[in-house]
Amino acid sequence: MSKIAFIFPGQGAQYIGMGKELFENIDVCKNIFNIADEELNFELSKLCFEGTDSELNITENTQPAILTTSIAALMALKEHGIECDVTAGLSLGEYSALVCSGAMEFKDAVKLVKKRGRFMQEAVPVGIGTMAAIIGLEANLVEEACIEAETTGIVEIANLNCPGQIVIAGEIAAVELACEHAKEKGAKRAIMLSVSAPFHCSMLKPAAEKLEIELENIVLRDMTIPVMTNVNGDCVKSTNDIKGNLKLQVMSSVLWETIIKNMIKDGVDTFVEIGPGKVLCGFVKKIDRKLTVINIEDMASLAKAVEILKK
Repeated sequence: MSKIAFIFPGQGAQYIGMGKELFENIDVCKNIFNIADEELNFELSKLCFEGTDSELNITENTQPAILTTSIAALMALKEHGIECDVTAGLSLGEYSALVCSGAMEFKDAVKLVKKRGRFMQEAVPVGIGTMAAIIGLEANLVEEACIEAETTGIVEIANLNCPGQIVIAGEIAAVELACEHAKEKGAKRAIMLSVSAPFHCSMLKPAAEKLEIELENIVLRDMTIPVMTNVNGDCVKSTNDIKGNLKLQVMSSVLWETIIKNMIKDGVDTFVEIGPGKVLCGFVKKIDRKLTVINIEDMASLAKAVEILKK
């Protein structure tokens, strides 16, 4: 029996025009963007469809924009009666997964991630921290490179995305030095990322603490679909664990490769990336080429996905 996972993208997947076709053609999608505009008291839809890159790339705009586009695409898929057996999201995408599971209401999630974006940006002033992708090096050697660079400042593993792609985060000089060490240890490439803060490392602790306070106001419901979480790569055992996981997630490594491998172990053979871009499709394919990997972000990809999933 084939199992389906819905997976949701994180920050970096955004682009101007995302969600526009779905908004213009499908009422449930239009409704999601309208809820976001109302809850946030500004036209997020207009920013997604015809804004500027510089405005969309501000973290506190990016996060609700990706969440909204992802949930709009999810609603389009659900109209065709297609459901999943398990769900997860990369970093910010975990909020989309929680909405998908029924644990969190979209109107609460969209306001929460806007604040999350702001807290993450405020935690480390621009110009202090950064991130880099280390390509083609084992995790234990990346860890060694970080430890060796700690004489210069904070640098830690932030994302374990897929075999051969690990992201590190921390203070600029320490990240640069860790990149040098990684290359000495055999990394094919070390690429500095154009991000505004060192996400998923201990420097984000102030953001995690502010988020914890906001989470107290969120009412969670029982999950109707299992959710796998970034902080340990496993299923969320109970609704009571969700808030703690979301606090920790801001300042600890994203175990994406572990999540996908655990889903495969559990019998998932079809992965549907819902929301802007195809980054997660690429990660899944690097973990196992034999899997069915589909993405949904516009009318054409929706039609193709429905055709495959309805077989």
